Amino acid sequence: MKGEKFVPAYKKLSDKEFKDKIEQARSLLESCRLCPRKCGVNRLAGETGACRSGAQLKISSAGPHFGEEPELVGIGGSGTIFMTNCNLRCVFCQNFEISQLGEGYECSVESAAKIMLALQERGCHNINLVTPTHFMPQLLEAIYLASKQGLELPIVYNCGGYESVEALKILDGVIDIYMPDFKYGDNLAGARYSGVPDYFDRAKEAIKEMHRQVGDLEVDEFGIAKRGLIIRHLVLPNDIANTEKVLKFIAEEISPNSYVNVMDQYRPTFRAYLYPEINRRITRDEYYKALMIADRLLQRRPHRRGL
Repeated sequence: MKGEKFVPAYKKLSDKEFKDKIEQARSLLESCRLCPRKCGVNRLAGETGACRSGAQLKISSAGPHFGEEPELVGIGGSGTIFMTNCNLRCVFCQNFEISQLGEGYECSVESAAKIMLALQERGCHNINLVTPTHFMPQLLEAIYLASKQGLELPIVYNCGGYESVEALKILDGVIDIYMPDFKYGDNLAGARYSGVPDYFDRAKEAIKEMHRQVGDLEVDEFGIAKRGLIIRHLVLPNDIANTEKVLKFIAEEISPNSYVNVMDQYRPTFRAYLYPEINRRITRDEYYKALMIADRLLQRRPHRRGL
C-alpha cells in the first residue's frame, strides 16, 4: 500500500456490477432484512421496523471530524456523515438524540452524493458513514452517483457490529474500511443493554465477513488508512462487555494483527441510570486491565486513549 497510488474499491467495479449491487440492496427493503432483526416490513412502501426508518435516507449532520482514530483523521479530518436512527437500542448511547430520538432531516441520494463530494473538496481523507446499516441501499446508490462525479476517497463503514452477512456480501468490492463496534462478549449483555438477543453471535459472523473482504488495516506512507478492518471495543464498568472474550475471539478467529481501539470514554448517558451496574464511569484499573489483555492477545499494539 505504501508508495502505491490508491484506487478505492468501488472504482474497480463496472457500471453493471455497481447497479446490480444497488438493485440487490434495494430488494432487501421490500421485506426488510438489512440487519439480523429481519423485521420484514416493506420499507419501500413507507413501513418502518425497529430502526424506525422508511425508504427515505435521513441524516443528522456531516463534516470533517477530528476525534476519530489517527489513521482516519490525518490533517484533513475524517469526512463523517451521521445517519439518523439505529438498528440497536443501546441504553447508554452517547449519541442518543440522533440514534434513539431521531434528530435529523430527510435527504435524497443525490444530495447525499453531493455531501460526499463536498467533504472530498474540503480535504477529508475518507467518507465515514456513521451508523449506516439501516440505510445501506440508499448510501450505496449515493456512493455510485458520487463516484460518477469524481469521488475517489476510501469509504468507511462505521457500524454497531450487529450486521447481516447477506447485506455485507453486497458491499463486497465497495467498502474499503470497515469499522464495527464489538460491544459484548456474550448474548445476555446484548439483550439487556442493546435490545437484541444474539449480538455476540451475529457480530462474530459479521466481523469475520468484513475481514474476509478487506483484511487487516493498511495505511499509506503518511499513516492514513486506505483499506482494512478497524475494530472498536468500549470498556464498560464491571466488565459488562466481557472484554477478554471479545479480544480472544479477535486474536484467534479474525487476526492477531487486528487493529483494535480499546476505548475508555464510557459515560452513563441516556437510560444508563436505570442500570446500577453501568451507572458510573470506568475506573483506571478497569481500563488498564483491558489494555493488558489486549497486549497479551494481540500482536498489533492496540490503539488506546489515556484515562
